[in-house]
Amino acid sequence: MLTLNVLRGESDRVIERLKVKGIDATETVAKIAELDDLRKSLQQRADAAGAELNNIAKEVGRLFKEGKTEEANKAKERTAGLKEEARKLDDELKQAQSALDALIVTLPNLPADDVPVGMTAEDNVVVRQGGAQVTLPEGALPHWELASKYDIIDFELGNKLTGAGFPVYKGLGARLQRALIAFFLDRNTSAGYTEVLPPIMVNEASGFGTGQLPDKEGQMYHATQDNFYMIPTAEVPVTNIYRDVIVAEKDLPVKMTAYTPCFRREAGSYGKDVRGLNRLHQFDKVEIVRIEKPENSWPALDEMVMHVESIVKDLELPYRILRLCGGDMSFTSAMTYDFEVYSSAQGRWLEVSSVSNFESFQANRLKLRYRDADKKPQLAHTLNGSSLALPRIVAALLENNQTPEGIRLPAVLVPYMGGIEYIR
Repeated sequence: MLTLNVLRGESDRVIERLKVKGIDATETVAKIAELDDLRKSLQQRADAAGAELNNIAKEVGRLFKEGKTEEANKAKERTAGLKEEARKLDDELKQAQSALDALIVTLPNLPADDVPVGMTAEDNVVVRQGGAQVTLPEGALPHWELASKYDIIDFELGNKLTGAGFPVYKGLGARLQRALIAFFLDRNTSAGYTEVLPPIMVNEASGFGTGQLPDKEGQMYHATQDNFYMIPTAEVPVTNIYRDVIVAEKDLPVKMTAYTPCFRREAGSYGKDVRGLNRLHQFDKVEIVRIEKPENSWPALDEMVMHVESIVKDLELPYRILRLCGGDMSFTSAMTYDFEVYSSAQGRWLEVSSVSNFESFQANRLKLRYRDADKKPQLAHTLNGSSLALPRIVAALLENNQTPEGIRLPAVLVPYMGGIEYIR
């Protein structure tokens, strides 16, 4: 959430930067200023009415002490109208504040100055590529056919048990999931991230804190009776650990990692995007989250990108890193780098990670601040990244590593697979 100080003090910059995300915020920013002025005026009038009531109360007390009962009663009579006025002002103030808050949360985060201009994925900028391109054997199969051939993922059984987008992993397929999760967590904890195991359902306050609500409400599974939401990413519960917390400066940075199942409705997805593991409603993901001082968040973002890149390299997958353009960025992000791996059998790039800096946008919603012994609390910066999302990693591993002898596993996964080198 953008701060009111920024919206009022830097309104021209807000309007200009949000154009990069394809949003004309001119009317919204003007309405916010109007509501803020109204709120201030009502607050001043309410304060004045309250002060006058306090003065009358003191006067009544003094008059009663002096035995001037008649004058005291006349003074008390003046309070009735003032109390009614104060009540009305309080109601109007609450309405103005509510309208102001509701309008502010509709505005997304400002993109950083070096975010590319553009509205679609075609406008994203390739930062760098790595990994060797794969030459597949004749008759190479896409991962959904390989999964059936080796009996490691059953899409039809998942459809029977739940519906499309809920696959069942079997045998070495299930073991591969477990191996990847352990490998990712080990790499993250070795890099200084503390592992946490959070709930996979969150309350509305948590969804609001990281910006999924109200922006992504239609994409989240909702348990209506309890008003809980199934998490779309571990970012939500993990970052919310520090909601309403003031962190001591000496305790920064905070670095956390978590494995969770994730749940997304993915409304509107169709065609080749939903074949096999390409787009699921339930999937496994390992996340990294950081809380930083503002001056350290951009170097931290670069460090996170290099960390995720090192993991993808160890999986021996061809990859590329994209800096997203304004129109392809999330509601909350100031800068996002996407990682994609190349699926040789499908002949397309598959997104497997997003690494983002949210600056103070989430922290303002979360009331997440930091301070040292001598300073006033100030907003921290939050960052997060997929490290990594499993479905498309598995798809690329199956497709790119298919051989006549079976599916070859990367060397880094062999110890996690109990010494198994091939899925046969």
